[in-house]
Amino acid sequence: MQKLSVVVPCYNEVENIDDFYAELMKNNAFFEKRELDVEVLYVDDGSSDGTADKVKELAKKDNRVHLLSFSRNFGKEAAIYAGLQNAEGDYVVFMDADLQDPPALLPEMFGYIDEGYDSVATRRVNRKGEPPIRSWFARRFYHMINRMSKTEIVDGARDYRLMTRQFVDSVLQITEYNRFTKGIFGWVGYKTKWIEFENIERKKGETKWSFWKLFVYALDGIVAFTTEPLAIASIMGVLFCFLAFVLIVVTIIRKLVFGDPTSGWPSLVCIISLVSGVQLFCLGIVGQYLAKTYLEVKKRPIYLVKEKI
Repeated sequence: MQKLSVVVPCYNEVENIDDFYAELMKNNAFFEKRELDVEVLYVDDGSSDGTADKVKELAKKDNRVHLLSFSRNFGKEAAIYAGLQNAEGDYVVFMDADLQDPPALLPEMFGYIDEGYDSVATRRVNRKGEPPIRSWFARRFYHMINRMSKTEIVDGARDYRLMTRQFVDSVLQITEYNRFTKGIFGWVGYKTKWIEFENIERKKGETKWSFWKLFVYALDGIVAFTTEPLAIASIMGVLFCFLAFVLIVVTIIRKLVFGDPTSGWPSLVCIISLVSGVQLFCLGIVGQYLAKTYLEVKKRPIYLVKEKI
């Protein structure tokens, strides 16, 4: 009998634990027909609202339910990696506990696996319910990173993905500390089928992703999967060197033709401010890459487990 591991990253989702389980188990008839042994692995990312206790209660009722609880909040990327490392199934699927990833799609996803696909991924066809400014920036991010990176990252991609064991093992070979899973899934390759569905708003609770957190996450993705910003910084440096040379020539000509006029201080201040701003911007780009390198070489663990059942 083959085994399916359902990995559910959780952070303060106590209200959704039971609802998610009930929705997932509506597929029991399909699991039995396909002869799938199912394990549900909740990865508690340092929740403070009793999420771990709720999962323990559920585990007492169903021995297929398991818990992996972190010592603190390490972030969703760490939770996804921990889920992959601890999943024992021949197939692994990620789902969010807030029911924005409909479990009802599982039979369709397995149908594509049977056709020879190595993974079946999902994407939203719209962003209904999101603030317009967040949706606009999200679309710009996907447009920009796909222009800069050789790894395709699909606009609207969700973490909801069904994978074969071979696909999972390949992802686990990437042990980097600064993880951007959407990019990693694209980087490992394999034959992937994309399923589209309408955006579903969370049933209970509030999203943990503020605009600032999403912005930082986007920067992490850019730094993780392209060095194009470094090239842009280099090009800007060359352009400003050329501009400085032109201004030197202009200054010499003005000196020879018009003498030594005292005018021009405002423009000089503006030019210095502009060049300084560009220098700081380029240093910031270099600093981002240095910071990620620093974190990598320290070899700290990606997560720490407090409890496992």
